[in-house]
Amino acid sequence: MKLGLIEIQQTNLKGVLLITLQIFRDQRGFFIESYNYQDFSAAGITETFVQDNHSKSQKGVLRGLHYQYPHPQGKLVRVLKGKIYDVIVDIRIGSPTYGKYFGVTLTEDSPLIIFVPIGFAHGFLVLEDYTEILYKVTDLYHPKGDAGISWDDPDIGIAWPLKETGILYPILSEKDRNLPALRDLKTPFSMPGN
Repeated sequence: MKLGLIEIQQTNLKGVLLITLQIFRDQRGFFIESYNYQDFSAAGITETFVQDNHSKSQKGVLRGLHYQYPHPQGKLVRVLKGKIYDVIVDIRIGSPTYGKYFGVTLTEDSPLIIFVPIGFAHGFLVLEDYTEILYKVTDLYHPKGDAGISWDDPDIGIAWPLKETGILYPILSEKDRNLPALRDLKTPFSMPGN
C-alpha cells in the first residue's frame, strides 16, 4: 500500500510492518523524510513516539531479543550506517504466529524501516563494522522492565546469517547471554480478545 512518500508491506507477523521510504537523490547526496505522522497514521501506526535511541556496534554484535514490561515499547527501527539482520518474534499468547519470527536485512543504502508493535521481542545482528541504528520508541526506557528471550532458542529457530557473513559466534552482553527460552517465558502479552 502506498501512502504519501511511503510504501507499507505487511509481514508474516500481523502488525509488524516493513516500510519503504522514498529517497530523493541528486549530485549533492540524498534526502529522506523518515517519519511523517500523517502517512504513518494512515498506515495504522498511530502510536506516539516519545524517545529516540541511537546505537553503534561493531560487526558480530547481537543485541536481543528484547522487550520491555510493564512499560512496553513499540519501535520504528532504521539503519543509518552499515548493515544488520533485524528479527522480530511474536510473544503474544493466543496469536496464531506465537513463537514465529520475521527477519529482514536493513542497510544504510536501502530506505527501509521496520515497525515493531507492542507484544513482540526484537533483536538484530550487526553485519558490518561501525553500524548505527536509530529507533523511535513509544515509551521511555525503564531498566527494571528490561526483559527478553534467548537469541538462539531452538524452538524459534532463527536463521541468523552468521556463517554467510564470517561471524563464528555473536558478541553478546552478559544480560543477553542469560535470557530465558521461549518455553520458560511467562509472557505478559496476549492477542486482543484473549
